[in-house]
Amino acid sequence: MRIPSPPLLVITDRRQSSRPLAAVLEAAFVGGCRWASLREKDLAVDEQVALARDLHGLAKRFGARFTLHGDPATARAAGLDGVHLAAGGDARAARALLGPAALIGISVHAAEEVSRLDPAVADYAVIGPVNETASKPGYGPALGPGGVRAIAAATSVPLIAIGGITEDAIEALSAAGAAGIAVMGGVMRGSEPAGAVRSLIAALERSHGRPAPVAASY
Repeated sequence: MRIPSPPLLVITDRRQSSRPLAAVLEAAFVGGCRWASLREKDLAVDEQVALARDLHGLAKRFGARFTLHGDPATARAAGLDGVHLAAGGDARAARALLGPAALIGISVHAAEEVSRLDPAVADYAVIGPVNETASKPGYGPALGPGGVRAIAAATSVPLIAIGGITEDAIEALSAAGAAGIAVMGGVMRGSEPAGAVRSLIAALERSHGRPAPVAASY
């Protein structure tokens, strides 16, 4: 799989954040996160580019990959590691624009959508919501592990589950076919992002039968 390890994606939302995004992401990286994505679609393109460049520099200090939820052209202008597309996005066009080394992902909500993805083009798909969540209301009924299992059966593209995921749910989601998880509000709003990330990574590693990596001290 081309997705970063550990397979934990932290997605930004400065409106939920308990402190400046740079501080939250630095704590997440200290906790062991090696993959984050800027999702600030209400900002103008030039503001997204400026913010993305700053946060990408922070990510590189930790050897983490940093992508954009949004337009591939904006991700390219910011020099990011890839892009995450909304449901129905053109993964092939994003790959052509960003090149073979870019991390290309897309949101899907049903087996029919994911079955159309080309694993040679899309590196991963984010599926959800697994549970109802305040961060992304209105994206369809909660999938639960059963829904994850049905979607996993329709594709070989690695699946990243999203939607109110706690460490207690990770084992069941991994057993259902999820390669990893994505989180937003739980890290953005948390008083201790580093600790939250450490707990999630430990649960991911246990679910895959691997020892958790040693994170940096904070």
